[in-house]
Amino acid sequence: MVYGRNLPWKTTLRIPEGRVRVRTSGLLRLHRARCYFSSPSTDSARINIGWSSPSLALGRNSSFPATTIATTTTSTAQALGSGGHRKLSVSALRLKEKPPPKDHGGKEVIDEEVDEKAKRKEKKDERDNVKIDNGSAGSGDTASSLGEILKGGSGGTGGRGNGSNDSASPGSSGGRRKGASDRALSKPTVPDIYPQVMALPIAKRPLFPGFYKAVTIRDPAVSAAIQEMMKRGQPYIGAFLFKDENADRDTIESTDEVHEVGVFAQITSAFPVHGEDGSLTAVLYPHRRIKISNLLSQGKSTPKIEEPEPIEEIEEEEEGKEQEDKGDVVASFEEEVEKQPAPNPYATSFLKKHNVSIVDVENLVEESYDKKSPVIRAVTSEIVNVFKEVANLNPLFRDQISTFSMSQSAGNVIDEPAKLADFAAAVSAGEVKELQEVLETLGVEERLQKALVVLKKELMNAQLQSKISKDVEAKIQKRQREYWLMEQMKGIRRELGIESDGKDKLVEKFKEKAEKLAMPEAVKKVFDEELNKLAHLEAAASEFNVTRNYLDWLTQIPWGQRSSENYDIKHAMTVLDEDHHGLEDVKDRILEFIAVGKLRGSVEGKIICFVGPPGVGKTSIGKSIARALNRQFYRFSVGGLTDVAEIKGHRRTYVGALPGRIIQALKKCQTENPLVLIDEVDKIGRGHQGDPASALLELLDPEQNSSFLDHYMDVPVDLSKVLFVCTANMTDTIPRPLLDRMEMIELSGYVADEKMAIADKYLAPQAREMSGLKNVDVVLQKDAIEELIKSYCRESGVRNLKKQIEKVFRKSALKIVRDLGEAALPEEKAMTEEGKAALRESEKRAEEVSKEEEGKPINMEKETSEHPRAPLAVPESVHVTIDRNNLKDYVGPPVFTSDRLYDITPPGVVMGLAWTQMGGAALYVESILETALTPSSRPALERTGNLKAVMSESTLVAYAFAKSMMAQKFPQNHFFDKAKVHLHCPEGAVPKDGPSAGITMATSLLSLALDHKIDPTVAMTGELTVTGKVLRIGGLREKAVAARRSGAKTIIFPLDNMSDWLELPENIKEGLEGQSASWYSDVFDLVFKDLDKDRARDLWQEQLKEDPKQKASDEHDDD
Repeated sequence: MVYGRNLPWKTTLRIPEGRVRVRTSGLLRLHRARCYFSSPSTDSARINIGWSSPSLALGRNSSFPATTIATTTTSTAQALGSGGHRKLSVSALRLKEKPPPKDHGGKEVIDEEVDEKAKRKEKKDERDNVKIDNGSAGSGDTASSLGEILKGGSGGTGGRGNGSNDSASPGSSGGRRKGASDRALSKPTVPDIYPQVMALPIAKRPLFPGFYKAVTIRDPAVSAAIQEMMKRGQPYIGAFLFKDENADRDTIESTDEVHEVGVFAQITSAFPVHGEDGSLTAVLYPHRRIKISNLLSQGKSTPKIEEPEPIEEIEEEEEGKEQEDKGDVVASFEEEVEKQPAPNPYATSFLKKHNVSIVDVENLVEESYDKKSPVIRAVTSEIVNVFKEVANLNPLFRDQISTFSMSQSAGNVIDEPAKLADFAAAVSAGEVKELQEVLETLGVEERLQKALVVLKKELMNAQLQSKISKDVEAKIQKRQREYWLMEQMKGIRRELGIESDGKDKLVEKFKEKAEKLAMPEAVKKVFDEELNKLAHLEAAASEFNVTRNYLDWLTQIPWGQRSSENYDIKHAMTVLDEDHHGLEDVKDRILEFIAVGKLRGSVEGKIICFVGPPGVGKTSIGKSIARALNRQFYRFSVGGLTDVAEIKGHRRTYVGALPGRIIQALKKCQTENPLVLIDEVDKIGRGHQGDPASALLELLDPEQNSSFLDHYMDVPVDLSKVLFVCTANMTDTIPRPLLDRMEMIELSGYVADEKMAIADKYLAPQAREMSGLKNVDVVLQKDAIEELIKSYCRESGVRNLKKQIEKVFRKSALKIVRDLGEAALPEEKAMTEEGKAALRESEKRAEEVSKEEEGKPINMEKETSEHPRAPLAVPESVHVTIDRNNLKDYVGPPVFTSDRLYDITPPGVVMGLAWTQMGGAALYVESILETALTPSSRPALERTGNLKAVMSESTLVAYAFAKSMMAQKFPQNHFFDKAKVHLHCPEGAVPKDGPSAGITMATSLLSLALDHKIDPTVAMTGELTVTGKVLRIGGLREKAVAARRSGAKTIIFPLDNMSDWLELPENIKEGLEGQSASWYSDVFDLVFKDLDKDRARDLWQEQLKEDPKQKASDEHDDD
C-alpha cells in the first residue's frame, strides 16, 4: 500500500487495475523518503528510490524503467529536472500493511486496488515515460511490476535488493517473491531537526532514548491531535516529566511544571481505551534528548495555511478503455499551479485547532568522550557485572537484558556506553529525581556513574526480594511436606479401618447435636441445607471452614433448653438480703416478678433499668437476682460501644465474623432464659460503624425480640424468655425510644446508717478475708466506721468506703508482719515443695545464663508451679483494734472536717440542694454587696461559679423577683435600686446547670437585702418563676439524702413533689422535716419567720440619705 508521509497537503495515489494515477495539489515539502514506481513497458529505464531534497519535480518527458529498480540514493530536486520539463510535485511514498483510516470528510488518503493474478503486459507508453537518474544504478537486478512489488515486498532495508528477480529473500532482494502475502515495508526516517513539537507531559518516571513506553491519554483534544498526526505521517512529540508526581494532565500550562530536558519520541501505535471515550493508549519510542526553549500558548502556532481544494478525479475514458485492453500501467501527474504558496514554517501548524501544548525545542548533543578511557571502561564493566547479578535474581531483568543486547547494532554493549547508561536507568525502579538526573546528564562518564548508583539500588532491592522469596518458599515447602505426610497418614488409617473420613465424622457429629435440640422448623431447614453443602465441599475449600463454623454456632445455641427457675418467695428474699442492704424498691420488683411466674407457671422476659449514682450496687444486684431466680448470669458493658456488629453480629462474608454478644450469651449460658446484664447503657457511643443504641431497640423490645435476627446467624432467635437488666447513672443521655422500652427503677444513695450496716455486714468481712486476716483478731470498731463515713466517705455510694476499709486492713496486715518479724513468720514455711523446686531451677538458670543468652526465650515450665506458696498462720496472741482515735494512723487525716460548709451562715448565704451523677449534693448560694451604698451608686448584678445557660437565667429570674418582692413588701427599702450585688456558687471548677436553684437564689438575695441570717440547718430546692410560683423538680430522693448527710434538719421542696416525699423510706426521712411550698411567699414565711419587719423597712436609709449640700450642688449642676 502506498501513501504520503510527512505531508502538510494531501496527496492521493490510486492504483486501479491496469494503471497508475498520481494527483497532487501543490508543491510538497519532503524529508528524506522513498518512492516506488513500476511500468509494464519492456524498455529498460531507471527509477529513483530515495531523495533528500525539500521537493521532488518530475518532468512529463522523463521515462520509467521497465523491469528494474534502483537502490536508494540521495540527490536534489534540481538534479532530477531536465530541459524545459514542466514541474510536477509528488509526495514520498511508503509501503504499509493496512491503509490508514479515513478522515472526517470522508476523503480517502489511500486507495489501492491490485489484482495479484492479472497479467502485466510490458509495453511502453510513449507519452508518460519518465526517466530519473540518481547516479547509482542497480546491480543488474530486475523488478516486477508495481502490483507485484506491493504484494511481494521489497528487501529488508529500504527496498534494496541484490538477489534475483524471482527467488530473492527478504533483506537480500528488492524483487518480487512469488506467493508472499506480506506487503513490503519501508523503514521510516526520523527527522534530525524538528524545532517545534507537541509537548506531552508524563508522570512517575522519565523516558530514555531507545526504549518503548506506553502512555494513556485522556484529554480528547490531545487524542484528536495524535490521531491527526498519525494520519499525516508526522507522529512526533516531545515527552517531558512532571515535577509534581501527583500531576495527571495531558497539557502543559507552564514550563515550570515539567523538567526542561525530555525526549523526542515517535508514536509507533495508538489505540482507543476500552470504556473511555476520547482516550488513547499510545506507544512511544524515544529517539533523542531535547530541551524546551519556549512554550507557545495553546491554540497559537504558525500562520494559517490554506486548505487544499478537493481533488477531482479526471477520468480518461479512451485511455482507460485502451488500458483495459492492453493491461498497461500508466502514471499520470496533474500539473501544478505556477505560483506556489509559501511552505509552512513547521510541520505542526495543523495543531493550532487543537487545545494542546506546543513547544520550541532544541536537540541536546552528548559530550564527546574517549571510548578507551579507563574510567568509562571500568564503570561500564561494573554496570555489566551488576546486570548479571540482577539477572540471576530477577528473570524479568534477564529477558530485558537479552532483548537489549540483541538490539545493539555494535554487537557489543560495552562499545556503546551511552546507550548502556540509558538502559540501566530505563529498567531500574529508582527514584524519579535520580532517573531525571541520568536523562539530563550529557557527559557519558558522569551519566554512567549515576546510572550505576541507580542500578546498585535495584540490585539491593532484588537481593532483599530474593531473600524474602526464599524464606516464604521454605515455609511453604515445610507446610506442604507436613500436609502430604498427614494425608498419607489419614489414608493409611482409613485403609486399616482405624478411623473414618474426617468430613463424614464431622457431619455425623452435627447431626447428633441437632437431634438433641428443639430447633424451630425455619432453623431446621437452614441447618439441613448447610449440612448438605458441607457434605459436598472439599475440606481444602475456603467455604468449608465458613460452613463448618456456622453449623457449629447453629448447634451450640440452646434451642428449647431452659433452666428450672425457683419461684420460692422466701428463698428469693433470703438471697437478696444476704447480698444487699436496703434497696426495697428493687427487691419488691423482683418479688412481683417471681409471684407472677408462680401463678402462670412461666414468665416472659422483662427489661428492667436500674438508674442511680456509682457505687450503690446496680451491677451486683443483677447477680443477686440471677441467683435468687436460679438463672444463668451474663454481663457485658456497652459503655463507649460504637460498632453495631457487637449487638447484631457480623456478616458471614467477613473473615473472622462472629455473632453478636446476645448470641454469645446464649452459647455460654446454654439456656434460653438467662439473665443478661447490659451495663452502662447511658454511655453507649455512636460512630461511623452505626448506632448501637438503635440496634438495642429491637433487642430490648418485648414485642420484637421473640424473633431477633442476628446478622451472622441469619435465622430468627427467640429472646422473649431472657430477663434483661440494664444499668445507668442518668437517663438524660439515653435515647427516648430506648428509654420508653425499659422499666425504670431509681436507686438513690445511701444514708449514714445504711452505709454503717453495709460496712459492718458486707464490706468489713470481705476486706478482712482479702487481706489474709480471716482468722486473726483484728477488730474495726463501729465508731471507726462512723468516722470513716462522716469524715472520709460522704459520697452516695459505698465504693469509696470499701476502698478505705480495705486500706485499714492492709495497714493492719503490714503492722502485724513488722511486729512479729521473720522468726515468727519464716519464709521457708510459706513455700510448698513445688514452689521450692521451681525456685531452685530459677536460681540455677540465673547463674548459668550468659549475657548473650539474656534476650533468648526461656523455657519456664520447670520454674513454675500451680501452688508455690501456702498461707501462714498468725499467732493467737496478736490483737489489733482500730477505733476512732487511731484511725488516722491507717487512713490519714480527715477529708471533711465539718458537716456543713457554714456552721453559722452570714446574711446572703443559703444552702441549696443539687442532683449530680454521683447522687445528691449540698449547693450553697452566696450573695454579697460589692460596694458601699451611696445615693449616687448604680445597681448591678455579677454572677460567678461556672454557671451554665439555664442556671444563669434562673439567676436573672431570682434577681427580678427579689426586686419585685422588696418593692411590694418593703417599699421604703431601696437596696436593689442602688446596690451592686455579686452572686456566687462555690466549687467553681464544677459546671452547674438546672433550674432547681431558683428559690435558693431568691432567698439569698432577699437575705442580703434584709440583712437577715438564714438558719444553717435549712436546705431548699425548687424552680422559681418571675411571678413567684414554685415549680416541680427532680431527684428529690438524692437531694434528701444529701441534705441529711450535710446536717440539715428542714428541707423545703415544691408542693408538686409531695408524692415523691411520701414515697421516701423512713430511714431517709428520719431527722428531716419536709416543708412544701406552692408559692415563694410560703418559702418566705418559713425562712423569714423571725424577721423584724420595722427594721427591715428602715434598713439602708442612713446609707442612702442624700446630703443637702450635695443635693443642692447637683441641682445647680443640672441647671
